[in-house]
Amino acid sequence: MTSDVVTTDTGQVRGQARDGYALFQGIPYAARPQRWKAPVPAQPWSGVREATAPGSPCPQVGSSYAQTKSTDEDCLFVNVTTPATTGAKPVLVWVHGDGAIGAGHYFDAERLARQGDVVVVTFNYRMGVFGGFGLPGLEGSGEYGLMDQRAALEWVQRNIRAFGGDPGNVTLFGVSFGATAVGAHLIGQRPLFHKAIMHSAFTLADVPRGAWYPGMEALPSLAWRSVPEIQQIGAMVMGELGCADVECLRQLPVEKLLEYPQVMNLFQPVGYGGSLLPRLPAESLEAGEFAPVPVLAGATRDEHNSFVGLFRPEPMDAAHYAQLVGEAFPERPAEVLREYPAARYASPKQAWAALLTDRVWARATFRQHELYAKKAPVYAFEFADRGAATDPEFPAELHGANHSSDIDYLFPDADFAKDRGLSDHMIKAWTDFARTGTPGWPAFAEGRYVQSLAPGAIGRVDYATEHRLAFWN
Repeated sequence: MTSDVVTTDTGQVRGQARDGYALFQGIPYAARPQRWKAPVPAQPWSGVREATAPGSPCPQVGSSYAQTKSTDEDCLFVNVTTPATTGAKPVLVWVHGDGAIGAGHYFDAERLARQGDVVVVTFNYRMGVFGGFGLPGLEGSGEYGLMDQRAALEWVQRNIRAFGGDPGNVTLFGVSFGATAVGAHLIGQRPLFHKAIMHSAFTLADVPRGAWYPGMEALPSLAWRSVPEIQQIGAMVMGELGCADVECLRQLPVEKLLEYPQVMNLFQPVGYGGSLLPRLPAESLEAGEFAPVPVLAGATRDEHNSFVGLFRPEPMDAAHYAQLVGEAFPERPAEVLREYPAARYASPKQAWAALLTDRVWARATFRQHELYAKKAPVYAFEFADRGAATDPEFPAELHGANHSSDIDYLFPDADFAKDRGLSDHMIKAWTDFARTGTPGWPAFAEGRYVQSLAPGAIGRVDYATEHRLAFWN
């Protein structure tokens, strides 16, 4: 791939040729979406379209940890980073996380593409109320974000060869909500990819009371709601917004929906029981109803530090910690406190974070490995660089290998100041997996071990013992 002008199925685009790679941004993979309708193909254009700046992020209001804002619904764009070498390359398609904020162009794929000699595609998709809304009788309820992601994969199949990529060797990868979406695409329609990578997916995760933020009730699933439940919530929201039908809602300004206090949280999960996901994905995995493609998957060593740091900034003493344990695990609080005594940790907050890392994240992640491994090779990892996340607003004991802290090592920007050797190792392993189906360590088998990724300590770790899975199981 050497030219900075490429012909796609809707017209020519001009990117930027840089040192060792080319970058194309803001290419529409679908038309401006109609609110709560399935995406449709982009309209062709004449001449050469400039693809040197990102397209707009999808509507979002931002958060305490990401000050991003957008009110533009014309947001379905892809970005392509391709090395300046010849020959068909493996393709990596990135699904960003969160589910309520974010955009593909926030991830700098230069080193991943150039060092790994792969083509990297990032893209935007509808999120929050725009991606997961539903009403009785509304076709596609709860599925619009997933529909956008599939439309992006269809664009890749039609166009990636023009950018030097091999449409017959596509790896879909993502983090958090994005990784959970990767799992959804493995379960739903015939996948338009050949390998899958999942960072901190919560496909199988349930949530004890208070585990995410104060006052939150227990949830049987963090990721999924049934389509009827989403439609029921949508009908409630429609009434509170003063509308009698969906057409009224479609006329409301974006700002009105983004400012509505419940909307972003209520519609972050994905609907099941509709056209894309036939039933609760946990049930599909247990039944072996998923595409048997090679999987590279794992979590971080200190997943829940991030959520305790973000959502529990108030002081926590041992009595408060014991109260939280009692509320979250009312059937056996004494057992849990014996297994995770506050005195063993630097603070009660660290005890609460460690407990929930094991109970919410590690238990679900390990079970995920076991289920995928029944049909396909699984390469399990744990990102364990405990110097990766050092948010100055968090107490020092909540620094560590926190949720999503591994992603900087795959998408390092010019200011990357963490362990370069570990970043290089991960880029090679991930792109080797995309190329050959193996990252260079043994496949997961029934047992206890996964590959640990830490500076100077890359190798097997007894994951089951480290995270007390025998206790939780």
